[in-house]
Amino acid sequence: MTHVCIMPGFLEAGDKVALISPSYFLDGESVFKAAAVLRGWGLEPVVGPNVGKKFAGQYAGTAGERVSDLRWALEADDIKAIVFNRGGYGSIHLIDLLPLSEFSSHPKWLVGFSDISTFHGMATRAGVMSVHGTMGSFLAAGGTDVSSVLLRDLLFGKVPSYSLPAHPDNVVGKASGLLVGGNLCTFVPNLGSQADATACDDIILFIEEVEESMHNIDRQLNILSRNGVLSRCKGVVLGEFTGCGDEFDYGSVEKMLLASLRDYHIPVLCGFPAGHGEKNFPLIMGSQVTLDVRDDGASLDFDVAGDRVPIAVSW
Repeated sequence: MTHVCIMPGFLEAGDKVALISPSYFLDGESVFKAAAVLRGWGLEPVVGPNVGKKFAGQYAGTAGERVSDLRWALEADDIKAIVFNRGGYGSIHLIDLLPLSEFSSHPKWLVGFSDISTFHGMATRAGVMSVHGTMGSFLAAGGTDVSSVLLRDLLFGKVPSYSLPAHPDNVVGKASGLLVGGNLCTFVPNLGSQADATACDDIILFIEEVEESMHNIDRQLNILSRNGVLSRCKGVVLGEFTGCGDEFDYGSVEKMLLASLRDYHIPVLCGFPAGHGEKNFPLIMGSQVTLDVRDDGASLDFDVAGDRVPIAVSW
C-alpha cells in the first residue's frame, strides 16, 4: 500500500514560525539575524525557550531541553511552521523521546537539512510532508540567495517544478514514488526506528553528504542494500557531495554510487543542487514525486497542491 502524507497548509502573512535548535548550538546573533529574515518575509518568528543553551560544548542543550522545544513548537496551535536553526549532530537522541503522534496531531511545515533528516523521516512516517531546505544558520546571511528565495516562495504556496540539464552520469528512466532520505550518514543509522522513512514501499531516495570519506559513503550504501532499502527504490536523486573524499579511483562519489545502483535498473538523477553546497534548492519530503531522467535532461515534479513554478536548474 502506498504511504500517503498530508500537506500542511501554506503560510500566510503574519503567521508564527518557530526557530529551534534540536542538534548543535547556534549563536544568538545568528538566530537574531535569521529571525529578522523571517520577519522580512511577513512572518512572526518565535524563538524556542531553550535556544541559546549549550551542553557538552556543542549540543544546543540536553536531549531533554532540545526535545522540549520541539514538542512545544509542534503543540502550539498558533505556530504554523518550524525552521530549525542548525544541523550538526544530536537528532538521533530525540527519536525515542517523541511519539509520531506529535507530528500527525499537529501537522505543520518542518524546514531544515543535514542532521534534520531525522525529523523529515519522523514526519514522513507520521504521514506529514516537510521541507528539506536551508535553515536558520544560512538565513542569517541575509535570505536573498536563490535557495532562501525558493524556500520562501514554497512556504507561501509556489511549488517548484524542476528541470535540469543532462548530466553525463545520469541513468535514464522515469519513475514515481515517495520522496525520502536526506543526509546519508544521518538517516542510515535510523534504519529500523520510527524515523526510518526508507521502510516505506515505492520510494524515490534522495542522498546528499558532506565531508565524508568515499569508503564511509560506500559503507552506508551497502547497509541500505543489505536492509532491502534499494530494492524498494523506484529511483534515486543524488544531491551535493561537498568536500567528500577521493581515496578511490572512481573519479567522483557519484560514479562510485552508480557502480552499485546500476544493478537495480532504476533512474538516477545526478547533480541536483541540494545539500551542503552553495545551492540548496527545497525538496518536499514525504510527497509523491515524478522523476523523469532523459538523454537530453531531467525533471522532478511534486504531486502536491499549490501554484506550479518552473525552475530551470543550471550548473
